Amino acid sequence: MQRVTEQAILPRYRNLAAGEVEDKGGNDPVTVADKESEALLREGLAALDDTLAFVGEETAHADPGILDRLDRPCWIVDPVDGTRNFASGKPPFGIIIARAEGGEAQSGWIYDCLSGRFCTAHRGQGAQVDGVKVAARPTGMTPPIAALSLIFMQEERREATRRHIAPQYELVDIPYCAAEQYPRLALGVNDVSIFERTLAWDHAAGALWLNEAGGKAARPDGSPYRVDEVGRTGLLGAASPALWDELAELYARLD
Repeated sequence: MQRVTEQAILPRYRNLAAGEVEDKGGNDPVTVADKESEALLREGLAALDDTLAFVGEETAHADPGILDRLDRPCWIVDPVDGTRNFASGKPPFGIIIARAEGGEAQSGWIYDCLSGRFCTAHRGQGAQVDGVKVAARPTGMTPPIAALSLIFMQEERREATRRHIAPQYELVDIPYCAAEQYPRLALGVNDVSIFERTLAWDHAAGALWLNEAGGKAARPDGSPYRVDEVGRTGLLGAASPALWDELAELYARLD
């Protein structure tokens, strides 16, 4: 991840030429760095274990049939998470990789391309930042700090969230980058988050990492996040199970 950052991503940071940024639709940009990063990551991961299927954000965009691989042992890759930020020449952005089996992430790696922060987790073994084991901690603020991602919600649900959930929290801006949002939930920066769109390359590694750190990431009904539930929406994250329960109770009232 560090090598790919140095070779494919940072040379293009604040240095994208005309024509090197495209819109995949719905204000979802992709850059030449995303594509080159994914190609290099695919090559590197195949060298580590070529028995696993490969599911990358950009290859899946080109061929949605690739999503069928999520129900088998696979690598899941977001080659530049936070592309909107990257293309605008601002942080944060990172690389996210998960290894999944049985529909659930078994390992996850989250690399911040600018700071070098490296979050890792393996199921049942806890979570680490830069090789040091971490335990999720709330901010301790009253009301709790919330980063609510509303951009992919239907307007009616977005307004209901603003009316019934937002007033219970101190709201902060979302970073438009899962590689930043998940660490914030465990490192005392944010207390809770709501995610509407739950694509595997955005959330597989982060949800595992947060749970292994002692926080909680789960579907609003309490069921675990699965990478093979393609198209399912709604995911709640919190710095502690108690904070998660409070958010889930509020969220349930939206239905």
